[in-house]
Amino acid sequence: MAIEDNPESRVSYGEELRSRREAAGLTQEQLSQRAILSRTHVAHMEAGRRRPSPEDAQRLDQVLGTGGFFVRFLPTLDGRKVAEHFEAAAEFEQQASVIREYGASLIPGILQTDGYARAVFQTRFPPMTEEECDEALVTRLGRSRILDDPKSPVVWTLLDEAALRRPVGGPLVMAQQLQHVLALGDSRRIRVHVLPFGVGAHTLMEGMVSLMWFEDLPPIVYAEGWKTGKVWDTATVVQQCLAAYDLVLGDALSHQKSLALIRSVAEEYEHEAQ
Repeated sequence: MAIEDNPESRVSYGEELRSRREAAGLTQEQLSQRAILSRTHVAHMEAGRRRPSPEDAQRLDQVLGTGGFFVRFLPTLDGRKVAEHFEAAAEFEQQASVIREYGASLIPGILQTDGYARAVFQTRFPPMTEEECDEALVTRLGRSRILDDPKSPVVWTLLDEAALRRPVGGPLVMAQQLQHVLALGDSRRIRVHVLPFGVGAHTLMEGMVSLMWFEDLPPIVYAEGWKTGKVWDTATVVQQCLAAYDLVLGDALSHQKSLALIRSVAEEYEHEAQ
């Protein structure tokens, strides 16, 4: 029986392969020669057009020195895996035309880099196996592909200063994560607002919130806590959440001042990592 895989996960697999190949300083031709694969096959895998075989994955791991990552990555191509409480929100996220998020202590998932997301997963309890971590990472990075479209969804990100200051994964990982947010903000792909510590208590301080609007569906709210999450579509709840979001947004720094602060914190992390 033929294996029906998830196209989005296959694309994520290809992006990870390209990233690891470039980090190793290899061209597609050089990788193909060392892994005994055709250059065309490597190109198709990186573009997400072809599913690697187990033998392909073993060769890639051996040449790139990735410790079995690409072998462990293969099962994730058979379907998307997210926390049960996030399943409904994950589907809505892919359909949304507008997303407004608030990150209390973490950078929101669709903005996370490889290193940052992995560091988050490694804090889970009970601990995740390497395979489980790789599967979760593929899904997390796959979600960010909604930003590949230059216009939709429109994304506003409200970040508590704690999300910038908490060194998830260490200084280098944080520097790379904040530079990623900066790149998206500088290009105007997302709008970023930082809520400074000096604001004190505020209406969203109890957890992560995401508001989503759609072309042909009513808006929803997704609120998340420790191992819990709930989607709300009741109009009164959505309006209350939007009002709370707007109140906090009014206390936050402007887009440009927020980018300046993020840049400054990123530079601090870069200096610490050296």
